[in-house]
Amino acid sequence: MRVVVVRFPGSNCDQDCHRAVELAGGRARYVWHRDRDLGDPDAVILPGGFSYGDYLRAGAIARFSPAMEDVVRFARNGGPVLGICNGFQIACEAGLLPGALIRNRTLRFHSFDQHLRVESADTMWTSAYESGRVLSMPVAHGEGNYEADPRTLERLEGEGRVVFRYVDLRGQASEESNPNGSARSIAGIVNEGGNVMGLMPHPDRAMETVLGSVDGQGIFQSLATHVSPVDTR
Repeated sequence: MRVVVVRFPGSNCDQDCHRAVELAGGRARYVWHRDRDLGDPDAVILPGGFSYGDYLRAGAIARFSPAMEDVVRFARNGGPVLGICNGFQIACEAGLLPGALIRNRTLRFHSFDQHLRVESADTMWTSAYESGRVLSMPVAHGEGNYEADPRTLERLEGEGRVVFRYVDLRGQASEESNPNGSARSIAGIVNEGGNVMGLMPHPDRAMETVLGSVDGQGIFQSLATHVSPVDTR
């Protein structure tokens, strides 16, 4: 599994993503946001952080970085793209995913462990999980409030494209278990083709026991299985 991690000015989870790929048995390399050649990767990761200092809107400037032209082209051709936190924001700004991430309803930055429920295990990103499983991953964002128009929300739900939802320890979604005010407690979605996923929680920070959770491993294991399927014949 060969994965490109795009680095922007202000990225701070690029090394976490690099290590997560290696822990899943893959090889990762960095591409600077000004570089236009992604090479021939199996997947691309847009990492978390504060690209361009989150000026204007989070991800609004990074969306115009030269490397994003290749990322968009890669995604349009069916290539797997994972946007984590700021990467989710960039993916929405670039039109790879619908909706937008706006300020948390508290107008405060949130950084803590959060429970989320796997809503769909039928994607290239979640096949290592079982639907309904409750995971624990860190969140660290000030603009994680996912919003979209009612028609888009209905479509996401109807097409099974909501893949993660904020819940409590018992797996119940409620206003109290929603850390940022996201519509319908949405924590992560995929595009129509299922090859682009964005989520606000950090699976890259939930890869080793020493970090408090290994629940993020399933995302990178799922990707590894998708790009390098095991021959069971």
